[in-house]
Amino acid sequence: MLTRRVQAALGTAFGEEYADADPLIRPSQFADYQANVAMSLAKRLGRPPRDVAAALVEHLTVDDVCEPVDVSGPGFLNLRLRDAWLGEAVTDLGADARLGVPVEERQVVPIDYSAPNVAKEMHVGHLRTTVVGDALARTLEHLGHDVIRQNHIGDWGTPFGMLIEHLLDVGEQSADADRLRTDPNAFYQASRAKFEGYPAFADRARSRGVSQQAGDADTLRLWQELVDLSKAYFNRIYGMLGVGLRDEHLAGESTYNDDLAAVCDELEQAGIATMSEGALCVFLEGFTGREGKPVPLIIRKSDGGYGYGTTDLATVRHRVRDLHADRMLYVIGAPQSLHLRMVWATARLAGWLPESVEVVHVQIGNVLGPDRKILKTRSGAPLRLMALLEEAVDTARAVVDEARPDLPEEVRAEIAPQVGIGAVKYADLSVAHDSEYTFDLERMVALTGNTGPYLQYAAARIRSILRSAGDTGPEPVPVAVTEPAEHDLVLALLGFGDVVVQVGGALEPHRLCGYLFDLAQAYSVFYESCPVLKAPDAETRASRLALCRTTLAVLVTGLDLLGISSPDRM
Repeated sequence: MLTRRVQAALGTAFGEEYADADPLIRPSQFADYQANVAMSLAKRLGRPPRDVAAALVEHLTVDDVCEPVDVSGPGFLNLRLRDAWLGEAVTDLGADARLGVPVEERQVVPIDYSAPNVAKEMHVGHLRTTVVGDALARTLEHLGHDVIRQNHIGDWGTPFGMLIEHLLDVGEQSADADRLRTDPNAFYQASRAKFEGYPAFADRARSRGVSQQAGDADTLRLWQELVDLSKAYFNRIYGMLGVGLRDEHLAGESTYNDDLAAVCDELEQAGIATMSEGALCVFLEGFTGREGKPVPLIIRKSDGGYGYGTTDLATVRHRVRDLHADRMLYVIGAPQSLHLRMVWATARLAGWLPESVEVVHVQIGNVLGPDRKILKTRSGAPLRLMALLEEAVDTARAVVDEARPDLPEEVRAEIAPQVGIGAVKYADLSVAHDSEYTFDLERMVALTGNTGPYLQYAAARIRSILRSAGDTGPEPVPVAVTEPAEHDLVLALLGFGDVVVQVGGALEPHRLCGYLFDLAQAYSVFYESCPVLKAPDAETRASRLALCRTTLAVLVTGLDLLGISSPDRM
C-alpha cells in the first residue's frame, strides 16, 4: 500500500516515467518505515536528494495512514503509521481466516525431498532434506499451489541383487528380515560383508540384479518385500518428525525403469548423446573438469546398465509431461549441484524441460558436530536419525520435568516429543538451508533465545492468558492501539502475509523463523508493558485480548507451516 502511494507521488511530481520506480521502503529504527527512493532518483533528475524528497512529500497522499511525513539525513522519507489505522488493520486481520496470507495464482509444484535408500538406515544427512522439503511443501500449499510430494527413494540397481540374496539366505520370515523395520543398517551391512567376502555370493547377487532389471517375477516379489519392510521404517521416522510424506508419495528409481531405454534412444537419435569408450554419454558445452576436459553425463554404462543420470532425466520428463509441472524443486545436498545442472541442461536440449518450467536446486548444507565437522558417531559412522530424534525427546523431557513438575506425568510425556522434535526442526529451519549449522541439543531445547521451544512457550503462554480470561473468541473486537508496545506488536502482525509470500518465492523457511521470533519478542514486550487481565477498563481488556488471540493465531499458523506443533501447555 505505501509502495503504491509513493509511486503515485513519483508520477505526479516528476512524470509518469518515474511512477514505476522502486520506492525502496524498508523497516527503520527511526520510524516504522523509511523510503530512500529520493537518493536513487537524484542523479537521474539532476537534483539534490533532499529536494527530491521534499517534492515527494508535497505530492504524497498518506494522511489517512501515516503521521505527517518528514525528511531526514540525505533524503530519507520517514513513515510512521497512525495508531488508528493500525487498530483497524489488525482488527481486520484477526477476522481474516487466512491472517493476511494471499492465495497466489495456482502452480503445479513437484517437490523432490527426503530420498532415503531402501534397506538402509536414515542418518542425520536426511534430516535437513526432509524437514526443509516439508516446510516448503506446507508453505506452497498454503499459498494455493498444487504441491506434489516426490520421495525419490533409492530402490533399484545393483545393490538390490545383494540384498535379495541375503534375504533368501536368512529367510523371508526370519527375525533378521524383520529387523529391516527397526535397524536396516544391520541387514545391509551383513549383506555387504557377504558380497565382499564370498565370491560365490557376489556372483549370485549380480545375477539377481540382472533378473531384477529384466522383470523376473520372483525377483520383483522379493524386491517388493524389501521395499515394504523399509516403508515401515521410513514411516516411523516420518511419523516421529511429523512430516507429510506417505506411501503414496514414494517415487523411487524403480518408477522409471520402463522409461530408461526410451530416454537413451531419444537422446541418441537427436544427436545429443554419443558413444564414448563403450558408454552412451552427453557432453555439454560449459561443463569441463581438470585440464579443460569435458565432463560426461553417462546415461548408459558400458555394461548396458543405467545410472543416476538416466533415472533423473526420466524423472524430469515425467514431471513435465505427466504431472504438468510449472515449477520443480529438488531439496538435495549441495554437492549434487553439478549433476543436477547437467541433467537439466540435457533435458532442456531434448525439449523435455521447456524454459517456461522453473527448476530449482534447494541446496542443503551439512549438520556439524561440536568439532565443526560433519555430525557422526564417535566411531566415525553417520549418526542414525532415529537415535538423534530419540535423544532430542529425552533431552526435552528433562527440560519439561524441571520447568513444569506441577504438570501430570502423562501431560509431560505428551509435551516432550512436541518440544524435542520441534526444537530439532526449528534449529534446522532457522538457518539458511544452504548453510552449515552446529547441532547442540542443550541450546536447541532451551526455553529462551531463538529456539523452537521459546516460540512454543510463547503460544502456550497466550493460551494460558486466554483461559484465565475465560475468553471463548472468536467474536470480533475492535482493537485500539494506544501504547508503543501495542503499536510495535500490531506492526509485526501485519507483516505475516508478506513473509509467507517471501518464503514461497525465495524458498527460504528461515525467513519465517526469523519473523516468528521477532513476533514473539514483540509480544513479550507488549505483555510486560500492557496489562491484559488487569487492564484499566473493560474496553482496553477486550482490545488486548483480541491482540492476544491474533498473535496466537499467527504463531500457531506460522509454526504449522514449518511443521512444528504448538502444545497447549508448557
